[in-house]
Parts: sequence; structure tokens; C-alpha cells
Amino acid sequence: MLLALLAALLPLLAATALTAPTAAAREPAPESSREKAVPTATLTEVTNFGTNPSNLRMYLYVPESVTSNPAVVVAVHWCTGSGPDMYNGTEYDTLADRYGFIVLYPSVTRSSKCFDVSSPQALRRGGGSDPVGIKSMIDWVTRTYDADTRRVFATGISSGAMMTNVLLGDYPDVFAAGAAFSGVPFACFATTDGSEWNSNCSGGTVTHTPKEWGDLVRGAYPGYSGPRPRMQIWHGTEDDVLRYPNFGEQIKQWTNVQGVSQTPAVTDTPQSGWTRTRYGGTGDQAPVEAVSLQGIGHNVYAQGMASRVLTFFGLDKSGPAPQPQPGACKVTTAVNAWNTGLTASVTITNTGTTTVNGWKLGFTLPAGQTVTGGWGATYTPSSGSVTAANVSYNGTIAPGTSVTIGYQAGHGGNSAAPAAFTLNGTACATG
Repeated sequence: MLLALLAALLPLLAATALTAPTAAAREPAPESSREKAVPTATLTEVTNFGTNPSNLRMYLYVPESVTSNPAVVVAVHWCTGSGPDMYNGTEYDTLADRYGFIVLYPSVTRSSKCFDVSSPQALRRGGGSDPVGIKSMIDWVTRTYDADTRRVFATGISSGAMMTNVLLGDYPDVFAAGAAFSGVPFACFATTDGSEWNSNCSGGTVTHTPKEWGDLVRGAYPGYSGPRPRMQIWHGTEDDVLRYPNFGEQIKQWTNVQGVSQTPAVTDTPQSGWTRTRYGGTGDQAPVEAVSLQGIGHNVYAQGMASRVLTFFGLDKSGPAPQPQPGACKVTTAVNAWNTGLTASVTITNTGTTTVNGWKLGFTLPAGQTVTGGWGATYTPSSGSVTAANVSYNGTIAPGTSVTIGYQAGHGGNSAAPAAFTLNGTACATG
């Protein structure tokens, strides 16, 4: 009977062995559960990116030439601005096309359009509010694109500069470096009454010793003993919104955090009216770099400065081969002025040998001029350092061809044309 039973079971066992899956076989995750990469070469909003206690919006720019394990630059806007405004008003997307990194643009939805840099929640790691939402955005990018977590950077203007200080304090293990344009030290804006504004800090009357400033940063992540992000600081001497003493207080704070001397290792003048000091080192990636701009107000950021930020970050020597750029460009202007207004016609000529695909023209309006309308481009902002970005029908400039745009502006007596122009960050001849 036993022999008969065994004879009956053997075929069944053999069939089971032939049809059972091996231990190593695994079903792939369903496609619907995978995070989707965004379209390249265009600003795209990403939703449902993770924990987001203050309802921020997330915008992303991924270049067509994105590298494997790309770096990530978090570009943070000013008060009343937005992520798309930061995209249009700076050239980080164009530089991303050249070097292959990803640009993340957080965007505030609260009515002030200012980032929270003052609440107790914002000033500690994982405490809540805007820094937590931005950290979720970074996590989404690093998961989706296998980004290099050792090369995550932050830069911002005004409120975004203050947030840059906060992000580096809250998450020193996330960021490699930051660049702050017209900001204040970490925790300088701290309030406990729910107010977003701290007049003492903005007025430049909040001062501390270097150690006191450093302790405020260290207190955001108690027990952390790892490396600290490097910091680049920009400020105008005539800033009437976030007063110039905040420049020196930031230097005190971040030199103490880095553990380096407050005496500059080197001082130079990279451009007329600029004084640059480097602390703890003399090279392009010193632990702390500070640039003071003589006679400049709160709107300190101008075209071309983003390239200097990338040098400080160390992102201008990595990435794919440079994408096609105009070998040369020329800009001519014609102005028709009356008592309080003017119209300006601006012709951009590609004098190089490579087609320009997508362009941004940077220039500085003379003092007292404000753009009130324009054609052939979108103009951001309306005064000071302006960027004119192509519209859908004129984004391509073939070698030897031109595009003409124009704007209308009010003026207070000076009706001159801008004196200098950059095309996608490259200086153009004028004539």
C-alpha cells in the first residue's frame, strides 16, 4: 500500500516543482505606484510630493541634458514673488541646460507670499512650516531622479535669502552650500506672537556675538556634529529693507558655525564697487564668502551673479558637455522719449555660428525708469535688473538673424537706453 501511495504522489510532486516560482523571482512594482519624471526643458508643477504643512507649491525645471545622479539647486523667491517669478527672473534654468543639474522652485501660497523664517516651528529641524515642505520636495527629487544627496544647494533673494539661512541651519546634513542675496542671519527674524515681520532685525539693530549667532544655528539640530554647509552672502550697502548691518551679522554667524576666523583670508574686488572677502580659505569654495556692493539697494541680484553662485557651489565644472550657446551676440536699441515716458526698440542679433534655442535678455534700466508694457517678450521685474524672456513665436535665433522686441516705460528725467545686455548669461556687444 505504501509503495502504491508513493507511486501516486511522485508525479504530483514533480509537477509542483516544475511550476513553482523560484525564490528569487519578484513581481515588478505596478507602474501606477512609481513617481513620474516631469517633462524636460519646461517649468512644471509637481503635486503630492510629501509632507507639506504650510501648503507650499513645488515647481521643477529638469534640463534635457540632465546628468545621471544630478545636483539639485533650490532657488527660493522673494516676498510677493512665486516659484515661476524666480524661474523667470533668474538664469538658473539656462545654467542647468549647460551643466545638467535640476532646479527646484518652492512657491508660497500664504497671502504675504513671504516664507516663514520667524516661527518657532520654522527654526528647528522637522518642526513644521515651510522648511519641512521644502525638505519633502528635495526628497521627491532625489527619489525620482536618483539625485546626488551630497550636492544639494540653496539660494534665494530677500525672503528667499532668509529662507536659505534657515534651511542651512535646520538641515545641515542635507545642504552642501547656500547663497543668500539680501538676507538676514538664521533666527534674526524670530518671533513668538505669530507675526511674520521683525522690525528690529530688518532695521539692522539685532546684534549678537559670533558664538551667540552660532549657537542659534546649532540649536536648530541639537546633537548634530557633522560637516556644516558653506555660505555665500551678498548685500548692498544702501539696502533700506533689510539693512546693511545684517551683512556683517551673517558673516559673524557662519564663520562661527564653520569654526573659522572672522579675519578674511583674502579680500579682492572682482568688479567695480564690489568688495569680496573670503573666510577660512582663499579659493572659490571657501567656507564663507561675502560680497558687499557699494551704493546698491535691496534689489542686489543682477544677471550674471548666478554664474558666480555656481562657481561657489562648484557646479560650473561638472555635468555634460556645454550645450550649444551663441558664439556672440549684439544688441542695438532705439529710444523714442517724451516728457515722462518712452518706448524702446531692442534688436538682438546672433552673430555666432550656433542657433539660440530659447533666450533671456538681461539688462538694467536706468534709475527712475519703470516698464509699463512690452511686446515680443515677457519682462520681469518692471524696474532695476530686468529679464526679457522670449515668447512662443520668437524663441529661436539662427546664426546671422535677429529678433526685435520692445517696451514702454515711464521715466523721471533719464530716458536713456540700458548700457549693457546679456543673452543667456553671456555679455553682448552693443551698437
